[in-house]
Amino acid sequence: MGHREELMAGARRCLEERGYAHTTSRDIAAAANAPLGTINYHYGSKEALLNAAMLESIQEWGAKVQQPAPEPAPEATVGAQLEAMWARIIESQVTDRPLLVAASESLTQAERSPEVRAQIARAYEGARPQLAADLHGISGAEGSADAATARAVGSVHMALVAGLTQQWLIDPEHAPSAAEIAAGLRAIARSLDSDA
Repeated sequence: MGHREELMAGARRCLEERGYAHTTSRDIAAAANAPLGTINYHYGSKEALLNAAMLESIQEWGAKVQQPAPEPAPEATVGAQLEAMWARIIESQVTDRPLLVAASESLTQAERSPEVRAQIARAYEGARPQLAADLHGISGAEGSADAATARAVGSVHMALVAGLTQQWLIDPEHAPSAAEIAAGLRAIARSLDSDA
């Protein structure tokens, strides 16, 4: 493994152990067993490395919680599959808490760093159609007939995941269960349908 890969692994470890705000360049270099100057050489800055490490970690986390059960029941409805995904997100609040806390910290950096904001915005924009495709089979290819729908559906899922994660990080005793989210969405959908 070269310095670039070692730095990425070290940054990911530091994010989980120290958090975004408390990780220094020296921490990363020590965790990677790499010279301090290699951070700027390979990534341009500590922030760029931390952002890349955070995005990679969150993408892996997203793939993990979004992944269906090894053998879902053939009759499993979309609603049941979504409820199972929300349950995995809730479970990850324990198993992946340091990563999720670091992700929350990294979002606050976007206010003062155009670079961080741009990286996160690109990741969001790529995730929207991917979520719609993965969870609902809606093609989000740019220029396709379903592109606007895919973007809307993906945006709702992103809002649900972010909101659910924040509620579980802040107040796990009162945060909603997967079943409560499903019940709430069904009630909202009925209200929307009655307006149509």
